Parts: sequence; C-alpha cells; structure tokens
Amino acid sequence: MHQKKMLIKQLKILYNFLIARFSELRHKHITDHQKILLLSVVVGMLAGFGAVIIKNLVHYIRVLIEGFIKPGEDYLYILFPLVGLSITVLFIKYINRNPVRHGIPGVLYAIGKKKGRIKTHNLYSSIISSALTVGFGGSVGLEGPAIATGAAIGSSLGKWFHLNQKQITLLLGCACAGAMSAIFKAPIAAVIFALEVIMLDLTMSAIVPLLISSATGVLTSYFFMGQNYLYAFAVNDAFKLTQIGWYLIFGIFTGLCAVYFTKMYNLISEAFDKIANVFVRLLTGGLLLGLAIFIVPSLFGEGYEVINSSLRGQYGYLFDGTFYSGLSGNFWATLFLFFILLLLKVIATSVTFGSGGVGGMFAPSLFSGAIAGLFFSQALRGGAGIDISMSNFALTGMAGMIAAVIHAPLTAVFLIAELTGGYHLFLPLILVATTSYATARIFVSNSVYTIQLAKRGELMTHHKDKAVLMMLQLQDLIESDFNILRPLDTMGRLIETIRHAHRNIFPVVEEDGTFRGLIKLDDVRHIMFDREMYQNVYVRDLMFMPDYVILYDDSVEEVARKFQESGRYNIAVLKHGKYLGFISRARLFSKYRDLLKDFSEE
Repeated sequence: MHQKKMLIKQLKILYNFLIARFSELRHKHITDHQKILLLSVVVGMLAGFGAVIIKNLVHYIRVLIEGFIKPGEDYLYILFPLVGLSITVLFIKYINRNPVRHGIPGVLYAIGKKKGRIKTHNLYSSIISSALTVGFGGSVGLEGPAIATGAAIGSSLGKWFHLNQKQITLLLGCACAGAMSAIFKAPIAAVIFALEVIMLDLTMSAIVPLLISSATGVLTSYFFMGQNYLYAFAVNDAFKLTQIGWYLIFGIFTGLCAVYFTKMYNLISEAFDKIANVFVRLLTGGLLLGLAIFIVPSLFGEGYEVINSSLRGQYGYLFDGTFYSGLSGNFWATLFLFFILLLLKVIATSVTFGSGGVGGMFAPSLFSGAIAGLFFSQALRGGAGIDISMSNFALTGMAGMIAAVIHAPLTAVFLIAELTGGYHLFLPLILVATTSYATARIFVSNSVYTIQLAKRGELMTHHKDKAVLMMLQLQDLIESDFNILRPLDTMGRLIETIRHAHRNIFPVVEEDGTFRGLIKLDDVRHIMFDREMYQNVYVRDLMFMPDYVILYDDSVEEVARKFQESGRYNIAVLKHGKYLGFISRARLFSKYRDLLKDFSEE
C-alpha cells in the first residue's frame, strides 16, 4: 500500500515536471501566433470529433428504440419523446448537477460576460443530453449542442495554455466553426457563421485560424461519416429570370413565417419559465410534444428524412402513419397539412426546450423553411396554375428561414448551397435570404438566439463600442479606497479624515453598510476652519444623496450612459442599498481603451 502511494506521488511529480518543461519550451520557441495556429488545428479536430459522437449517438439510440417497436405499435413514437426528455432531465438534475445552456446563446453569453470561460462539464453534458433528447424524438437539432461542446473544448484549451481574453475568444470562434463545419459538412458557411452569428469583431489575422479549424472539423467528419451531402439535392428545374418576382414574394412570406417562429418560441419559453417545478414542466412539455406528434408524425426528431423528401418535391410523409391517410392526394388536404405543420413545428421545438430538452435551432429552421417552400409552391401550382419548381422553393425556403430566424443571411446562403450542393441556385438563394431577413427585421430586432440575451442586457453585438463595453466586467471597475464616514460623526472627525485622505469624496455609510449619501470636499471647504462647528455639526447635516448611483446589476453600457448624463467623475456603486465603492470615469474609459486596443491589434 505504501509503495503504491509512493508510485502515485512520483508519477505526479513527473507529470508536473513534464508540464513545466513543456510550458518553458513552448514560451521559448513558439510565438503567440504559432500557438494559435497549432491550437486551431487541435480545436477544429476535437470539435469535429464531438460532432461525430453526437451524430452517431443519436443514430444508435434511434436504432435501439426502433428495435422495440413491433408492426402495428407505431403509437409508441408518441411516448418515446417523454421518455427521452425524462432521462435528459434526470441526467442534468442528478448526475450533471449543472444546468446545460442552449448552445449558441451560451457561447454568446460566455464571450460577452464570462471572458470566454465555459464550465468544464460542457465538454460532455451537451453531447449526452442532446443525444437523449433528439434520439428519443425531441423536435430539435444537433448543431447547437455540437457548437456548445466545441466551444467548451476551445475554452478549456485556452485556460490550460493560459491564453488572454482575446485569444480565448478567438479559440471559441474556431471551435464553433469546426463544430458547425463537421455537423453540416459546410466549411465555408462555418467560417461565415463564426463571424456573423458568434459576433467576433476580428482582424484579418484571425481569419486563418478560423479557416484551419473549419477545414480540420470537416475533414474529421469526412473521415468518420463520408463526404456525401447532408441533404442531397438535384437541380432538375433551372432558375428562370421570369420567376424573380415570385422569389421576392416568397422571401417576404418566409420572413413573416420566421417572425411567427421567433415570437411563438419566445412566448412558449416564457410560459414554461413560469412553471417552477422541473417535473411539472417535463410532464407538460412531454405530453404536448406527444400530442403534436400524434397529430403530425413527421414532427418526430430533427426531421432529416422530411427535409430530404421535401427537396425532392415529395410530401408523402404528411399522410404516412396518420389517421387521415385516406386524404392522400387531395389538394386542399395537402395544403392544409402543410400549413398545420408550419404552425406546429415551432411549438414542438419550443415545448421540447421548455420541458428540459437540449438541442439546436438550425434543424427546426431548415425543416420549417422546406415546408414553407412546399406550401407556397403547392398553393401557386394547384391554386393558380403557375408552373414553378417545388423542390427549388423548398431549397430557397430553407435559406430564407435560416436568414430570418438566426439573423444571418450570408450564413444562410452559403450553408444551404454547401448542405445540398445547390450552387446553381445561388441567385434565388440570395434573393429569398435577403428579402426574408429584411422582412423579419421590421418586426423583430433580435434573432431567436439573442432575444433573451438582449432582454437581460447580455447581448454582444457587432457595434464595436457596445461590444467592448459589454466585455468589461463591472466588478473589475470598482474602487474601494475611499475613506468612509458615519452619519453621526462630528465635523471634527470629518476634518481629521480629510487631512489623511487622498480622495476628495467621502461616502457616508451606516454600520451595516447602508449607503446614506456623500460629502464632497469642495462643499465643506468654506467652513473647514470654523472650529466652533467641529463638535456641534454632524456629517448627517452636511451630506447629500447624489442624483446618480450605479446599481451592481447595471450593465457597463448603462454605467457609461450615467457618466455621460451626469457629468460626474465618480459615481457610487450600490448592491441592494449597500455601499460597495466607486467607479471613476477615468478608470472606466482607461479600461475601455485598453480592451479596444487589445481586440483591434493584428
């Protein structure tokens, strides 16, 4: 036993020595730029591997549950989502014991408020919880959890190599690009996504690491899952200039569909947030999802097969395994079911999330876009006799929904082209994506990813000033070296404090920390030498309550606004009425300049 302990101790010493030696060599012989390039390869490969694991886990879970279903027992598909959601909630609550944030909003929050730091459990928790959710039929996608896993890898590597905030943020972008490139096999779209959605205001020197991570991510995916397109598409009907008007109208239609998608998701999410009990949320969401799948079975899972059928202009899935299969072939019944599916998809997605499931928004958006394209083209073909391609509109509808739901038109165009091989339809993809995005922006200013972050003041944007202010941490700006006075201190005590102080502002605070006001040196200068007042006048008689105070929950952008409006040089910081210190205008803008300079350097 003693020898075993000694061996373990020696191994630890050896490990620490090797790590120290490696760090020493790394600092001597590898520049920061070379380090980032090497790490971009590693993070791209690991993020890609994480995406492969998620995909395969979902596949094997699906194979497993299909083995339990005998002919005539298709009704079990209604119950499986509740089973998967239950296992997911139990895993998060009792095994993981940490909440699993939704992928992309979690990454945006980490960049904006946590200096790119992501908790270690995200290395595995998103993989397990999303595989259980989607594998058992949750109506969400896998790209969000893949990106969350990749980001956790990037953050962990950044901490292990002692990188600064800018470098960790870049690694997060590389990880997101690698994960998305692997999950969708779309390396160009993945780089654009990192710039457009993850909101990195990067210099040109950062583009190369992003490209490297994206390339290594997709190569990892190719190695394990082949090089075939995720959604196979054949251009059977060429784009005609005479149809430009219909594509523009369709762009407006998909934009309005995206507005419904975003608002309905937000409404249902808020409703579930009001349910305090985890298991009540689980039961409510699981039963609602089962009901939706009973009405429209094609809502089961991420909808990979449905999208592929839609891109071929086929829609037999609307009637397969339903109690209304006898209506197959009826034009009005088909149109009505497209409409119902368009309405129900976001509800199924929202209740999956609301009940505790983990997943992504890309797949539901792609699904809704394909259905919107079939609905629109079917209405024109059957209702007005206009000859347009159903598969082409299904394809462009996917781009329109991604552009408007995610607020990423460039990502949408390149993603759909790479996903499907539909490069020959680049112009209609651009027309629909940009029109859809412009339409949606009229009604919703934030994407489905950022709407909650924006409400909480935690959203980092491409506006450089706001982005830098967002990345500053309020607690890092607070100065506490001010001499504190009590309300019942005499003026003599005040004068004695002034003699030894190096500040010209004095906070007045109760014994329990409650802030009562301020005394400014300039306000008492004219009575400082009147000794008759030293014992008869108290601090409470001289203090005043300032018009502006900073609350500990204020964003740094709000702090900057208060300085601008008040013209003050120092403002007190309070937390629940208790005094914490001051923030000075000079310190705020000095920190701002330092961070802006750091993120603007090549």
